[in-house]
Amino acid sequence: MTGGAGPSAGSGERERGQGSAAPQGADAGGGTWRRVMMARDREQAHRSSTPLELLFDLCFVVAVAQAGTQLHHGLAEGQGWGALPGYLMVFFGIWWAWVNFTWFASAYDTDDVFYRLLTLLQIAGVLVLAAGVPAALTHFDFAIMTYGYVIMRVALIAQWLRVAVEYPPGRPAALRYAGGVTLCQVGWLIRLALPHPWDLIFFVVFAVCEMLVPVWAELRGGHTSWHPEHIYDRYGCFTLIVLGECVSATSLAVQEVVSGRGASVSLVVLAVGALLLVFGLWWAYFKSEQMQALRSSLGTTMVWAYTHFLVFASVAGLGATLSVAAGTAAHETEVAPRVAAFMVALPVAVFLIAGNGLHGRLSGGFRIGQRYVGALAVLVVAMSWLAGPFGLAATVMAMALVLALLLALYLIGQHRATIHAAGAG
Repeated sequence: MTGGAGPSAGSGERERGQGSAAPQGADAGGGTWRRVMMARDREQAHRSSTPLELLFDLCFVVAVAQAGTQLHHGLAEGQGWGALPGYLMVFFGIWWAWVNFTWFASAYDTDDVFYRLLTLLQIAGVLVLAAGVPAALTHFDFAIMTYGYVIMRVALIAQWLRVAVEYPPGRPAALRYAGGVTLCQVGWLIRLALPHPWDLIFFVVFAVCEMLVPVWAELRGGHTSWHPEHIYDRYGCFTLIVLGECVSATSLAVQEVVSGRGASVSLVVLAVGALLLVFGLWWAYFKSEQMQALRSSLGTTMVWAYTHFLVFASVAGLGATLSVAAGTAAHETEVAPRVAAFMVALPVAVFLIAGNGLHGRLSGGFRIGQRYVGALAVLVVAMSWLAGPFGLAATVMAMALVLALLLALYLIGQHRATIHAAGAG
């Protein structure tokens, strides 16, 4: 990840006529052999995801789907919350690799042949990482997944070194990124030889070190010229990826149950409740503009970026837990209805608490107080106890209705705030 709230370090050079190395306009078709790596214009109009970035996202769909599928199997087979640490570890690797590619591309995407080939190497790493997810969650064997992760990171190190060579104003930060990421990869490889529980302890240590690299590089080396509109668009794309996996996992689970036992009233109610939950999470995330957080301080930007781990992981986890709920409703798992309802409630509660911070204090817009959202999140979790007397399907539907109530309160409050602002103006 890169960060910073200041203008591009290279904006003055572009004004002096050197031009940007980034692809601009119709000549960015991708036939260029080499462009000099320079900081992109932070204020470029209408900057959105490129076709290469979208292809990169599609490859991450495989990894996210693997993580959700293995979490579903672990929960359905009675591992309970023992499956959660492995899932969070796997998802951290997926999320952090995507984050680093995204923020680098926002600042230095030249879209030339060398850039594309290094991106291809990162895509290969994604696929190796995805292939290692089952072993990581089933046997706690992170070897294959670590190799895939390191492949992605080595390609990114090469990108940062290219910046250091070709773009002198960005060299201090680029060298810090390259050095910090390199040391972290050595640590990940050493961790593979550590016995349990040291491997788990040092996973946390190296994960923290990974997240501190951007802080060190940006504060000591100077801010990189990422594009706020582009970053916001990219995070929205990844949100849609995890929401899509949530829909896919639930649909497949319902389809499997229906093909074996036929549709029942409870299963239909559960499917509708699941759809409303997913739609409610989509609405809750995209209900307001978050660009203000990305134009604020470096600290605010990083809090915004890092908080998304909870948002992405909770949504992807919801797909797995809804699949477990569908199996439980059809009496095809050993999971009790209350436990299945709690599994559904927990990621929803995490999303509500984390997501509310992204749409208020960090973005500068209207928001419902965090204590009220926290109370509703606790209510959603507490509602899992209703699955015993009222049934699992009805409980999931009730959770969806609570989320709908929260959205209604937000829309009312936003409307009143808009009227008040217009009157004050």
